[in-house]
Formats: sequence, C-alpha cells, structure tokens
Amino acid sequence: MARRLRPRVFEHQNEIAGLASHPEAVADPVQMIETRVVVIDEVLDAHAGALGGDFDGYRNHAYRVANFCFALTSTATAGDPQRVTKIGLAAAFHDLGIWTDETFDYLPPSIRLANAYLAGTGRPEWTPEITEMILQHHKLTPFRDGRHKLVEPFRRSDLIDVSRGLVSFGLPRRFLNEVFAHWTDAGFHARLVRLFLRRLRRYPWDPLPMVKL
Repeated sequence: MARRLRPRVFEHQNEIAGLASHPEAVADPVQMIETRVVVIDEVLDAHAGALGGDFDGYRNHAYRVANFCFALTSTATAGDPQRVTKIGLAAAFHDLGIWTDETFDYLPPSIRLANAYLAGTGRPEWTPEITEMILQHHKLTPFRDGRHKLVEPFRRSDLIDVSRGLVSFGLPRRFLNEVFAHWTDAGFHARLVRLFLRRLRRYPWDPLPMVKL
C-alpha cells in the first residue's frame, strides 16, 4: 500500500528560513504536502470579502500550485532562503485580480496587489521576481530568464493544476493525486469556465488576455 504523504505547516519562521529548516525536503521533495502556508492564509483572509463564495476554490487552487512549485524547486532553488515565502505570495496573488477588480484581464491588478503588499511588508526587492512569477504564469512557452529562477517552475505548477496533472513535469502521480485529494477543486475550474465564456461574449477578439507566448 502506498505510503501516505505527511502534511506540514509553514509558519513564518520556517518560511523565512526556507529549505534550510527542512533538510529532509532536499532528499525526498515529494513525500509531503504543505497543509498550511501562513502567508497564503494571511493574504487570502484579507481579501475574503472580494472572493466571496469562491474563497475555498481559490484558496485550494493557490495551495495546489504552491505545493507543486515547492516540489519542483526543492533542489534547483534550494539556495534561495526565501523561496517558500515567495512561492506562497505568488500563489496567493496570481489570479486574485479576477475578484478584486472583477476582470478576466487579471494579471495587471494581481501584480498591483502583490507589489503593494511587498512594499507594505518591507520586501520591495522581491518585486521584480514576484511580478514575473505572476505575469508569466500563463506563458505557453518556457520562461528562460535565468535571473528569476522561480518564474518557470511557478508557470509549470499552474499548468499542472490547470491540466489536472495530465502535464506533470516529472512529479510522481502519487504526489499529484495526494495534493488534488487534499486541496479539492471546490468549483474553481468551473468558475473559470463561466468567467471565460462571459469574457468571450464581451470580447470575442481577446478572450484570453492573460495568455502569453
């Protein structure tokens, strides 16, 4: 019988310390899922009013993307002590503009919200990387700018979730299934389909403004 993955909680001190606080993640990055990342919950709780009935669906999506990105970056970017917090922030903000600004052209407002948060929490130096993580997460081709090493794995992580694991980028099926089971869809993708159809009716010449080549 498959061994069940062990959930963990990332509190602030562990987020700041990043992978150094969890050396076991280097040797076996997909043997655990993260069931609480404090920065995700703090950001989304602050925007619960805007998210309304979509709160659970979006929160679960953010956690799935974050978990996939943690696994994809556990070795390649282990030298970045803030990677967990950066991934958590990008996951929390990356689609948030859909609800805060009521638009399907949501990358600019999502970036604006993230940048305001970074400025307000004393992390303005993270702005270029977090901006690119959000801006490029629907890019159809790989992101190749080596200055920002989290951008491409974050793009891949969102694609894993959108494809429901049909595209896995090498992550084991057991791990994907565990993440999908723990953080259920909760109507998130159905909501996106409805928003897309509404956008298509209003802007048939530009139905997917967030997609980039």
